[in-house]
Amino acid sequence: MKQILFSLLLLSAVSLVSCRKSGLQSDIKQYDQQQILSYIAANGITNAQKDTVGGDTTGMYYQVLNVGNGALLSYPDSVSFVYTIKSFDGKFIASDTVTNHYDNYLGHVSPNGLMLGINNDLMKKGGKVRFFIPSHLAYGVNGTGTGSKTITNGRIAGNQCLDYTVEVINDEKAYDQLVIKNYLAANNLTGQYTETASGLWYKVTTPGTSTDPITYNSTVTLTYTGLLLNGTIFDQFNTTGGTQFNIPDVVPGFQEGLEHATAGSSISFIMPSALGYGATGGSGIPANSCLRYDCAIITVTP
Repeated sequence: MKQILFSLLLLSAVSLVSCRKSGLQSDIKQYDQQQILSYIAANGITNAQKDTVGGDTTGMYYQVLNVGNGALLSYPDSVSFVYTIKSFDGKFIASDTVTNHYDNYLGHVSPNGLMLGINNDLMKKGGKVRFFIPSHLAYGVNGTGTGSKTITNGRIAGNQCLDYTVEVINDEKAYDQLVIKNYLAANNLTGQYTETASGLWYKVTTPGTSTDPITYNSTVTLTYTGLLLNGTIFDQFNTTGGTQFNIPDVVPGFQEGLEHATAGSSISFIMPSALGYGATGGSGIPANSCLRYDCAIITVTP
């Protein structure tokens, strides 16, 4: 008899826990839905649609900004995109598309809501879509990021819905050239750099003291600064006496840039991602980054 009573009590407890779990899930979905609708209304967002794939189960909304002209995306596809993020409370904003650059399989995208949105909402390569992602498909009750919960920059708080804008790149080469031209215009450099057939842009800032060319077989001593196009320095060596490179050991864009320099010259060149570190990126260099190098050539051998 005691064993039967214990079993009944255990079953009742399990049922109670299950009911509470179900109720909690229902509550957070309702909370997220209210937050998203209020956010859309407060920000005057028009033409936002509800994601109804799978029987209206995600609770996401989206706004198509550009339909795109490439193929539809699905989970097995490799995808390259830039993005911005804003938490609904406005305390976390990441709007730098130089660093917010993704290149990998769609099935690896996080958070889960962003992956679902790109797949569900018929996003095409070349397209641009704004997603309103509920917190339960974002970073949940714990949020994400580093530091104390009272620190907001660098941290998304718990139970925050997210406003993502995603632009999927259809033609990386064309996109890189647009990024470089926009960079030149924004920094009043238009007309100062020369474009080569490969898509590299260069500017000789100080003429050289030698006429001997830098070739693939050369060894060069130089000082340099390497920057992302948001101004972040990812590498530099500006110590007196410089550092030495064998030309075959550097990325193709660096090789080509130095072809336009000689000993004693200073040169600046901007390379598309294909001439730099490509889709893999490098130390401090996000995937598909256009790069700028400013160099001063000290010696060239042979």
